[in-house]
Amino acid sequence: MTEQENVKNQDDALKDTVNHDLENNQEPAEEQPANEKKEETADKVSDKKSKRFKIRHTQEKALEEEKKKCAELNDKHLRLQAEFDNYRKRTAKEKLDLTVTASENVIKDILPVLDDFERALQNMEKNGNEADLQGVTLIFNKLKDTLKKKGLEEIEANGVDFNTDEHEALTMIPAPEEDKKGKVLDVIQKGYKLNGKVIRFARVVVGN
Repeated sequence: MTEQENVKNQDDALKDTVNHDLENNQEPAEEQPANEKKEETADKVSDKKSKRFKIRHTQEKALEEEKKKCAELNDKHLRLQAEFDNYRKRTAKEKLDLTVTASENVIKDILPVLDDFERALQNMEKNGNEADLQGVTLIFNKLKDTLKKKGLEEIEANGVDFNTDEHEALTMIPAPEEDKKGKVLDVIQKGYKLNGKVIRFARVVVGN
């Protein structure tokens, strides 16, 4: 073996030895400092808290929206219920008014019959026919009672203060006494109310 080859072999052996030593004596990976680990853990905890806060905030917001929708629906329900109640009352009143109006027209047509009855009774009293007077009076009272049950009432007029809401002055004459001024002295035609409503004014003579 030549001297040159011997030197090369020695170099190769030396290289192998160095490489072996390097492999067996590798420096361990540098450990992460404790403070960096703490910071990383704190960041993770902060992220978790942030996520929980966002989730809770989202849930609270959704709950508020649901409450708002519920309040709106409840308000609409109450409004509809009130409108329906008003409609029911209005319909009932219209039906009642229709019934009253229909009966009012009929009773108005009957009022001249009452006038005729009263005139007939007055004539019978003058003629002195007691039997006929009693019979007609009985029929007349039955008619008046029937109409009274329907809400008909006679307007008070004779001797009371003149009231334009109930009386119609056909004429005015000098009052025989001072306290008779402004009062009804005579009734030309009786007036009537039906369920509190004037359907015919009393035609009267008023003292002046």
